[in-house]
Formats: sequence, C-alpha cells, structure tokens
Amino acid sequence: MTRLHLVYPHGEGIRTPDAIGRQLAQRLSKTWDVVLHDWDAPPRTRPERGDVLVGHPHPSPGTALRRLWKDPRWSGRFVLCPYAGELHQVAYLDPFVRTADAYLAITGRAWFQSVAFGELRHWAPRMIHVDLAVDRGDFPPLERELAPAGRRRFLYIGHTGWYKNTGYLSAIAQALPAGQVGWMGNGDGIPGTVAHGARDTAAPDTRELLATYDFLLTVGRADANPTTVLEAMSWGLVPVCTPTSGYVDEPGVVNVPLDDVAGALAVLRRLQLAPVEELESYRAANEARLRQHFTWDRLAGQVQAAVEELSGTAAQSPVPPVSRAVLRAATVTPSPYSSLAETGKRLALDVTYNRARAVPGLLRDRLAARRDRRSRS
Repeated sequence: MTRLHLVYPHGEGIRTPDAIGRQLAQRLSKTWDVVLHDWDAPPRTRPERGDVLVGHPHPSPGTALRRLWKDPRWSGRFVLCPYAGELHQVAYLDPFVRTADAYLAITGRAWFQSVAFGELRHWAPRMIHVDLAVDRGDFPPLERELAPAGRRRFLYIGHTGWYKNTGYLSAIAQALPAGQVGWMGNGDGIPGTVAHGARDTAAPDTRELLATYDFLLTVGRADANPTTVLEAMSWGLVPVCTPTSGYVDEPGVVNVPLDDVAGALAVLRRLQLAPVEELESYRAANEARLRQHFTWDRLAGQVQAAVEELSGTAAQSPVPPVSRAVLRAATVTPSPYSSLAETGKRLALDVTYNRARAVPGLLRDRLAARRDRRSRS
C-alpha cells in the first residue's frame, strides 16, 4: 500500500488545527498507510519511492515538510493549509505552492476568488478551494432559546492577533450598550467587551456562559476560514462576520462591513430587533450546511480526489521578477513569521525545542534502519 505522509498538527484537542490532522488521518488511512509528522518538528521518517506528501509548510527551517519537500522519491506533493489574501501571512508558502501538484487552500469563497487578481495569481491554476469542518458531537447545541428583541448579546471567541482586527471590534463594542459584547480568549485586552478569558468550550460552566449569548461576532481583516464560525453554528449561535473572515454568501451567516463602525452598528441593531423567526431561519440554514457541506468526510474526500487525480502533474510556475521581489520582501518585517517579529520568534523557539527533543528518537530510528538493511544484505 502506498504511504501518505501527512504533516499537520494532530493532537487530541477537539479544535483546529489539531482536529484537521487527526480527522484527516483517520479517514485517509482507509486508502493509504498514513504516516503522521508533527508540523513544528523534524520528520519522523523518510519516504519510500512512490509515497505521497500532503501538509502544511512551517515558516521555520528544519521542520518536517521543509526537510521532506525536495526528496525525489515522492510521486505527489500537496500543500494543505489556510489561505488569506494578505501577503505577509502567506508569502513564505510561495516556493512550495509553485512546485506542488496542487494547493488545497483552506479558505473562504471571497479569498479564493480574489487570487487571480493579485501578486499570487501564479498560484491560481493549482489551487483547490476546500472548507473546514466540525464534529457536531464535540460542539453540541446549547440548551437555550433566543433572547427577546433588545436583550440579545454578541460574543467574540479568539485572540488579539493583528489579523483578527480587534481594534475595530473594540470600537463597535464601545458604541453599543455596556455588556452587549463579550470576549472569550486571550490577548492584550479589548476595551468595551466583557472579558471571560480563555476557556474550555466543552466544560459545563463554559457552555452555560455560551448560552447567555445569541450571536458570534468576528471582524477579522485577513482571516482565512475561522473554525469558530462553524463551532458557533453547531452550538446554535448565529455567526456575524466581515467578508474578510472567510464566510460570504452563506445563508445562515450575516456579514458586516470591514472597518465601517456605523455600517456594522446598523447591522447589529437590526439583528437586535429582528423577529425570532428570522434568527431561527439562520439557525436552520446552518444546521443544513453542517450536515451537508462542512463535514470531515467531505474535506477528506477532496484531499483524496486531489491525490488520486493530480499526483505527478506539477510543473513549476514562473514568477515575474517584480512579483518575486514583492513576495520576498513580504516574508521579512513586518511579516508575523519573520525572525524579527514576535510570532516568528516564538515559532522558531518551539521548533528548536522540538528538534532537540527529537534527536534521540531520530538516531534510534536511523540505527534500526541501518541494522535492518545489513540483515537483508
């Protein structure tokens, strides 16, 4: 059986990114012998001729997919990771996408449709749009009715990284009555919100807290496809988000404009007074989408189809010199993954720790492989 090497976080957590690696490995193992590699550590093993590589490039050198990518024994190489059309987030992916058989881009419809018109248009021919998923059992519906008009509340779940645009969220919250907007997550603080801190959303007390809200509110400016939107759908909260949070033209998702406080407030005040029947229609639409579209079986099927149909089809895409210079500049400051930025420093430190921890195991595996070769000779 052909081996498929999957480079993605795959811990036991129910939330992404760990859920992506774990859920995909479980399903793809019905077709291939799946070898899981940690995202931020050296590879566990090397490929055999004819193996397939699927995974998420890490910004730091020495990590699994970076070390494995140029091995000539692959029969297919596929990038699988989030995409938001903001160069500082994704420019480091360029050497991988240009030489991949396909880029399975976890992204929203608006982001995907814009690729052909920007500096990354040379990616467009090999990009395939894929959506995230949730396991409904991990995010069961909350036991509550929608609040009556005028008493409804909005909740943001997430951190305060720049692309989450929490300054805009703060401006919205401060323009609404006190207590209408809550925040569950960690970071530097979001004035105007009721801060609940980082919490385990499966814990009973957290579910009781979630049940005091009616809407999820997220206003990212360069957010690929946040899973919190799907989690909210599963709980029965109505998602409200900017188009640059990855979800547009969804029947159960309400969009607010980007960086337009007055426009956003008009939408939120309308929802505050909307008939319960309208909000119930959003919830019903989201139930249907979770059953039919945002499923792990569908995502795994998209990955499997790409591997089966496109392996070995890569031809390196030429990049105009100007675009190449722009992309190279975008990977340095102010890129969040630059070695000069805090996120880049933290990721590099994690990689250094994981590399040191992996050394004994790698040496043991190499000695075992050498003994095995000698015994066969």
